[in-house]
Amino acid sequence: MTKRLIMLFTTMLLAALVISACGSKEVKKEESEDKTDNKVAEKVKAEEEKDKDKDKETEEDVDDESEKEGNTADNTTSKDFAEMITYMEEETEGTTKVLYENNEPQVHNADGVSISLDSYVLVELNDFHTDFNIPFNDQTDGGVILAHYTVKNELDKDAYFMPALYLSFTGAPKAYNNYRDLLPREDQLPEKISPPNDYLIKAGETITGYYAYPFSKDDLATILELSTVVVEVPKPHAEKGDVNSNFGKEGKFTLSLNADGAAKIADNEAFYQDRATREDMGDKKMVKEKDGINKSETLGDVTVTLDGYQFTEFTPNAEEAPRFSSFTNGITLLTIKLKLDNKGTDDIGLSSMSSKLTVNDGAQYLLNEGMLLNYRNDDIVKTGESGELLQIFVLDQEQYEKIWKDKAFEFEIGPIRNTEAKDISKGKKATFNLPN
Repeated sequence: MTKRLIMLFTTMLLAALVISACGSKEVKKEESEDKTDNKVAEKVKAEEEKDKDKDKETEEDVDDESEKEGNTADNTTSKDFAEMITYMEEETEGTTKVLYENNEPQVHNADGVSISLDSYVLVELNDFHTDFNIPFNDQTDGGVILAHYTVKNELDKDAYFMPALYLSFTGAPKAYNNYRDLLPREDQLPEKISPPNDYLIKAGETITGYYAYPFSKDDLATILELSTVVVEVPKPHAEKGDVNSNFGKEGKFTLSLNADGAAKIADNEAFYQDRATREDMGDKKMVKEKDGINKSETLGDVTVTLDGYQFTEFTPNAEEAPRFSSFTNGITLLTIKLKLDNKGTDDIGLSSMSSKLTVNDGAQYLLNEGMLLNYRNDDIVKTGESGELLQIFVLDQEQYEKIWKDKAFEFEIGPIRNTEAKDISKGKKATFNLPN
């Protein structure tokens, strides 16, 4: 081999070694970069997972708070109310602020026709156009309760229902009704069930719609202080245009307007629903109660059963206080719950029932106080049916505490009367001793 060939071969070998080394360096560099990139990616992924966990925790916290408040920000009712509020702002040129929202439905069933308050919202409405000031007592600041109702006819025949869902509260200067210029007409319940369609609810039909109750600034302050308002639910009718063909019972929805109102409603559920409780005439405090007594006596064709009783300490509110002005030593209410099983041929008129309470081991007696009951002439127990009857007595608190509470209480009810207040038990009365 010549010297020139040996040099050429040596040069080529060196070049191959250099290229190989460079290639190795590039591979190691790429491997190093890949490892670095992988570490960065893993770190980024870990941070993303951590952020997701934080977001999830935040969402759960928000959901928990929403559940505590009884409001759900993203449900359809809230969305619909938001649309109604926006419409009201644009229509009145006012500004709004939601003060309270409740999405827990209340349902009243009137013998096959159900009326439900699905949800409602209390809105502050300020600085609106003077064109809208009349129902706000000529003020341009106030509030509005927007309510969503559903009327459903579950019968196999047509029924008629006038949606006169009047709202009131203790000391209210008037009954509050729907103000139709605040919401789209086609969405309002009184427009859907109205004189042009004879207030008709067809068999199996369900109708939903809104109500808008306006309040002046002064009335808004009053209802917020009271914390609750009441909506009366009328009876449906069986015949078109015939108010005497009504059926079922009248109902009532109690609306809380803040946390205090919600607590008050919860507390009132523990008390028998006499007028003092139902119309929020004052505050009750349970003193003594007994349920499930289940003692019965028969008066003619009617079985009278003593179900239970409640003694409550009662403090009337300022509006109702004049009714109780003679009770200077405090007030204790005794409400007695009975069941009437009517096997006779006459309907029983609950408003005509009377009773007596004998106290102090027979030395004194009191008559039942009709003004603290809710019964009207059309509140009855039909023949062949059973129904509840409440009787209530107003006791002097000092005498009850110092003399009566540890002695016998004898309760007497009767005679049984029909819807025309005629005695149908031949003068007979039922007598019960209230057990401790």
